[in-house]
Amino acid sequence: MGIAILFAVFGALLLIGVPVAYALAAAALATLLYLDLPSVVLVQQISAGTGSASLIAIPLFIFAGEIMMRGGISERLIALAASLVGRLRGGLGQVSILSSLFFGGVSGSAIADVSAVGGTMIPQMVQRGYDRDFAVNVSITAALVALPVPPSHNLILFSAAAGGGLSIADLFAAGVVPALLMTVVLMVTGYAVARRRGYGVEPFPGLRAVLLRLIAALPGLGLVALIFVGIRAGIFTAVESAAIAVVYALLVTTVLYRQLDWKEFMATVVHAARSTGVILFVIATAAVFGWLLAYLQVPAAAVAFLQSFAHGKFMVLLMIVVMLLLLGTFMDLAPMILICTPIFLPVAKAYGIDPIHFGLVLVLTGGLGLVTPPVGSVLFIGTAIGKITVGQSMKTIWPFWLAGLGVLLVVAFFPQLSLWLPALLRS
Repeated sequence: MGIAILFAVFGALLLIGVPVAYALAAAALATLLYLDLPSVVLVQQISAGTGSASLIAIPLFIFAGEIMMRGGISERLIALAASLVGRLRGGLGQVSILSSLFFGGVSGSAIADVSAVGGTMIPQMVQRGYDRDFAVNVSITAALVALPVPPSHNLILFSAAAGGGLSIADLFAAGVVPALLMTVVLMVTGYAVARRRGYGVEPFPGLRAVLLRLIAALPGLGLVALIFVGIRAGIFTAVESAAIAVVYALLVTTVLYRQLDWKEFMATVVHAARSTGVILFVIATAAVFGWLLAYLQVPAAAVAFLQSFAHGKFMVLLMIVVMLLLLGTFMDLAPMILICTPIFLPVAKAYGIDPIHFGLVLVLTGGLGLVTPPVGSVLFIGTAIGKITVGQSMKTIWPFWLAGLGVLLVVAFFPQLSLWLPALLRS
């Protein structure tokens, strides 16, 4: 009965529009009262939920991404992408996808990606004669590329939700190949759609322009190398790398590019603080929710349930992916990671699925939920920028959505795609 109350209260509050963090806390409190447990447990577990030192990296990476976005990095990354792939069919769509790969390495956030890259590229595509639905769809699905690219704060969140025992360096390395695969598949899809609609190409600016744009964008791309190599080589921890990223971003945007003035800096601080507060509040309330899941032995029940009619690990993985896809239609990525990791990670381990591999599958599956109604935050941001309705976007997004689903399934059922690079770097 406790399990039923926990999920019933949580689901009902979500349906009536209560924010996720409040719904988590209220559901946990109702269940604690039903189980006759002291309500102080709620406060204790909320406090413990934000006590992990690794979580410090999340607000710092968010702050660094905000600085880079407002300090001119996104403009230079887009210019570089335009010079590299603009001459392909549907050139500006291809630019949006490749820019998302570059910018994902700076922000690690799909929402930041669609806000920065989509905010720039969608109006440009519309102005150049691209249909609004194409401009929106290619931009919001391209934002999925940012999720597994280092420094992905979603992968840091998964490590914390898994108990903090997973290597963040391995998770970052595991995300590289899936991100590149997603980029290529979405570009091929964009090419096919653009060709069917008769979109043109952008003129090639010349090798000299490409070289100049590469030089201008190198400081931004250097942040990715600094973080990835530094953590992987053991020079500094994830938290230390996040602090270094903030200092690096400030130096690049104020000293080198000179685009981050005091007014923009204060706006960056406010926006980063707001984003951090939302994420950490969800983390804190999800901690007590996860504690109750363990107390009520939900992970053990999930293992037993799946073992009753699924005997192979790939069948179990497929079932988990389907359940996560359904959950992703009404749950944002961060709370989904925090709630589902304690439930499904023990199941994955019981069937011999590598936790690093499972983390990538969870993040990619939740990412598809970000572009799926009714609670697709990236979808809503993209359609607002493109000034179309969600219904208009949904009518023609299916080639891009299916491309993303195809990449997810390939990554899920060919685990070496995500595991070979961490293993190679460890050897």
